[in-house]
Amino acid sequence: MAETLPVFRYHPDPVRTGSVKESATTSVVCGRSRNVVYCGSVYAVEERDEKICPRCIADGTAAQRLHAEFTDVGWGVPDDVPTAVLEEVSRRTPGFSAWQQDHWLYHCSDACAFLGRVGRAELDRHPDALDMLIHENDSFGWTPERSRRFVDSLDANGEATAYLFRCLACGRHLAYSDSA
Repeated sequence: MAETLPVFRYHPDPVRTGSVKESATTSVVCGRSRNVVYCGSVYAVEERDEKICPRCIADGTAAQRLHAEFTDVGWGVPDDVPTAVLEEVSRRTPGFSAWQQDHWLYHCSDACAFLGRVGRAELDRHPDALDMLIHENDSFGWTPERSRRFVDSLDANGEATAYLFRCLACGRHLAYSDSA
């Protein structure tokens, strides 16, 4: 019988997003098998391919013992996001796999909740995120037509995908895209 997963404020369903999977593997941090294991990135000075249980991530033990972070807090973090939030996202929240460098999104002075990979079909339910993606490459000189073609090509399991987030304060959906 699997133990109950810890609740992650900024990554509410790490099993559904693929960051945690069922496994009888023993955690290198606590030495226990909890029937689930983290399978996302581990950023550390020394390269690590460790098996870590989600509880060790949630309580910060894994980050402390492995001198590691599990996600990139991102570039362009708004000045009004507290350092404690960045610490929780990077050291006590499961990361996610991305084609390029993963990074977190922020809104309303807080980190957003990561909801998972999405494609064009799923974005119809989140017009705020869709609009964000359509304008994501404006500063690179993309025409509206090029942006729409790219967004239309997004696939949750494809080589061009989007990563969906939700603001915990106002409920707005945000996203960024990535491709292989």
